[in-house]
Amino acid sequence: MLRCSAGVSPPPLRFILDDLSGAPTRALIARHLAGMHANSPPESVHAFDLGRLREPGVTFWSVWVGGEIAGCGGLRILDAERGELKSMRVADAFLGLGIGRAILDHLVAEARARGLTSLWLETGSGPAFVPALRLYESAGFRRCGPFGDYTEDPFSVFMTRQLPSP
Repeated sequence: MLRCSAGVSPPPLRFILDDLSGAPTRALIARHLAGMHANSPPESVHAFDLGRLREPGVTFWSVWVGGEIAGCGGLRILDAERGELKSMRVADAFLGLGIGRAILDHLVAEARARGLTSLWLETGSGPAFVPALRLYESAGFRRCGPFGDYTEDPFSVFMTRQLPSP
């Protein structure tokens, strides 16, 4: 697979509102959860499993390049003004192609369209999470303290970003 250079657009993407019933989506969520458990102690893994991703207030998208799943991400509504990013993941075969940025841009646009004024996220703090942290920081997210039901945790990084009105 060709790798995109900096500044090159990702391949054509198709975002699908996903009910989490398809095998490719389920496999990507399983891969995501396995990665979280491989890089954080169990009590510090806050990634949602399939059941939690189906809860009311969570909307989930898969991202496709042709017939292959390239990534996924969810938006959880916290209240009338705030949303949380959940389970963002790029499939291994599509790393480095700008898919993560496209997913993040999609989720931000969805949050703005819903009238949210801020987005929040929790991610890991170890070396495996450095690419995600760089992506979020480059998109205007700033580190903050725990939010919602989260508590201070050395294995977690909490971030937030204000959203301009649509």
